[in-house]
Amino acid sequence: MDKAVNINGAAGKMIYARGIRVNLNQFIQQAIQVFFVGLMIGMERNVLPVLSQDFGVPKGSFLFLMSFVVSFGFVKGMLNFIAGRLSERIGRKKVLLLGWLAAVPIPFMILYAPTWGWIVAANVFLGINQGFAWSMTVTSKVDITRAEQRGFATGVNEFAGYAAVGLGGLATGYLAIIYGPRVALFGFTLAVIALATAMAALFVRETLPWAKAESAEHAGGTYIGHQPRFAQGVSAHPGTWEIFTLVSFRDPTLNALCQAGVVNKIADALLWVLFPVFLHDRGLSLIQIGWVTAIYGLVWGASQLVTGALSDVLGRKKPIVAGLWLLGIGVASVPAGQSMVAWTVSAVVMGIGMALLYPNLIAAVADISHPRWRSSALGTYRYWRDTGYAIGAIVLGLVAQWGNGIVPAFWFTAVTLALSGLFVVLRAEETHPGLIATLLKSQ
Repeated sequence: MDKAVNINGAAGKMIYARGIRVNLNQFIQQAIQVFFVGLMIGMERNVLPVLSQDFGVPKGSFLFLMSFVVSFGFVKGMLNFIAGRLSERIGRKKVLLLGWLAAVPIPFMILYAPTWGWIVAANVFLGINQGFAWSMTVTSKVDITRAEQRGFATGVNEFAGYAAVGLGGLATGYLAIIYGPRVALFGFTLAVIALATAMAALFVRETLPWAKAESAEHAGGTYIGHQPRFAQGVSAHPGTWEIFTLVSFRDPTLNALCQAGVVNKIADALLWVLFPVFLHDRGLSLIQIGWVTAIYGLVWGASQLVTGALSDVLGRKKPIVAGLWLLGIGVASVPAGQSMVAWTVSAVVMGIGMALLYPNLIAAVADISHPRWRSSALGTYRYWRDTGYAIGAIVLGLVAQWGNGIVPAFWFTAVTLALSGLFVVLRAEETHPGLIATLLKSQ
C-alpha cells in the first residue's frame, strides 16, 4: 500500500513515498507534459514530408529529404544524455523548463523558412526540446513509482507521448488544408509551447528528492520491496564516462538494450519520412495519409497501456523481442499492400510491435540502474536510441537513393529488426526485479 508523500518522519525528515496512487497528481502532470511533447513531434509526421517540395526539396532526393531527421536525431540523442546528467545536479523540473524554452524559435522558423535548410535548423531546436522535456517526463515517473510499477509507468508515459504524435499529425493535416501548411504548423506549435510551459511552471514538482531518498534506502539497507540486480562494474560515485561506457558497451544486457533502441528508431525514421511519401506516391491524399500515420501512432500509444503493465507480469525481455519481430513483419508488409485498408492494417501491426518493445526497453534499463545514476543511465540509453533517428535517416536515405525508390528501404529495415531481436535473445538477461528474485529462490 502506498504511503502518504512528504510527511514528516520521526526525526523530522521528509518522507518521499513511491507509488502511483500516492503521487497520482504528479504522475498525471508528467503525462500531460509528455502529451504536449508528443504533439510537437507529431506536427511533423504528416505535413512536412509530403509537402517538402514546397520547401525546395527535389522529388527523389531521399537523402536530402531525410536531412531534417538527421539534425533532429543527433541533437536529441546528445541532449538526452546531457539531460540525464544535468538533472542529477539541478533537478528534473529545471531541465523540463529548459526544454520548452528551447522550442520557442521552432514555429517562427517554420513560418518564415525560405528553404529546407531552415527546417533542418528548426529541428535542431526540436531535438533540444525533445531531449530535455521527454527525458524528464520518463525520469520523473520512474522517480516517484515503485520498481514493480515501472513497466506500467513507462507504458503510460509513452502512451501519452505517442498518442499525441498520432493526433498531432492528424490535426495538422486538417489544419494545413484549411490554413496552409506554414500557418497551420505555426499556430499549432506556438499554442502547444505556450500551454506546456505554463503548466510545467505552475503544476509540475521536482522529483529528484525521491531518487535521492531511494538511493539512501539502498545504502542504509532499509529499502522495502524486490531487490533489483543492479549492473555491476561501476564505482560508488561514477563519473560521466564510466556510466556511458557501462551502459553502451561493458554490460551485455544494457548493450543489447541500447542496440535495440537504435534499431527501433531506424524503423521509426522510415515511418516518419518515407512512409508518408510512399503513400503519397500511391495516390493517397494528405488527409488519408494523416489517418494511416495517425493510426500507427495511436495504436502504438494506446497499446502501451497494456504492454507496459504486461511486462510487470511477464518480464521485459519477451515483449521486447516479440515487439522487434512484429514491427519487422509490419514493415515488410507495407510494400505488398495495394490499398488504404492494407496499409492501415500494416500500421496497426507496426503500432503493436512498437508498443511491445518501446516502454519495456526503458523499464529494463531503469530496472538495473542504481537510483544514484539511473537518470544518467536512462540518458545514455536514450542517447543511443534517438541517435538511431540520424543513423536511420542517413542509411535509409542512401538505400532509397541507390535503390532508386523507397521499397528497398522497407526491406532493409525489416531484416535489421529481425536481427536486432535475435541479438537481444542471445545477449540480454531478464531485468524485472520480481522475476529475478523468484528465479534466485528456485535455484
